[in-house]
Amino acid sequence: MDSTRLTEVLNRIDAAAAASGRTGDAITLVAVSKGRPDSAVLEVYRQGHRTFGENRQQGLASRIKAGLPDDISWHFIGPLQGRKARFVSEHVALLHSFDRLDLIRRWDHSDTPVLLQFNMANEPQKGGFAPTEAERALNEVMAAGITVRGVMAIPPAVDDPNDARRWFAGLRSIYDRLRFVSPEIDTLSMGMSHDFEVAIQEGATTVRVGTAIFGPIQISERNG
Repeated sequence: MDSTRLTEVLNRIDAAAAASGRTGDAITLVAVSKGRPDSAVLEVYRQGHRTFGENRQQGLASRIKAGLPDDISWHFIGPLQGRKARFVSEHVALLHSFDRLDLIRRWDHSDTPVLLQFNMANEPQKGGFAPTEAERALNEVMAAGITVRGVMAIPPAVDDPNDARRWFAGLRSIYDRLRFVSPEIDTLSMGMSHDFEVAIQEGATTVRVGTAIFGPIQISERNG
């Protein structure tokens, strides 16, 4: 992978944050390492980055087994199968994809915080709460003793990043509403390689970036 990619992404984050009246330090960058070899993770780690994201339990388990540095903060960003919840909760700092209420019974003995995932466009292939369910979902998850730190969404795929702006603005509205309910909410996770600058302009506090850091996934990496 190109070792300059991380620096370029950080510079773009700084510029987008400045355009929205913030600093790059206010934005958490999750380097999405799914499907990448451990050597690529270590290369980004050596550049000083510590927050990485995996989207499958098997991938996370492989990273843990590989004995990567203990100070890596793992985030889980993909769909979570209920039977995999315990393992994930024991090995990540944050779950981005708490997308349905039946996860409560799988997560209610964990101290690991979560983000509520919303399906902003009601896409049938994606999980997540409907925007109209926001307060109800928050109240039920909190009532189970689970710490909710914020919200996440993956908007519909678009060619022009600006076309995702309305979905980001919609999630920002949910975030602002829920912050009135719970003072622990401080994370607005939205934006990926294609559109993270627009997401930051719309208020993102966390962006999830893979390809822009690691480059395209090679066939050998997919099969590895």
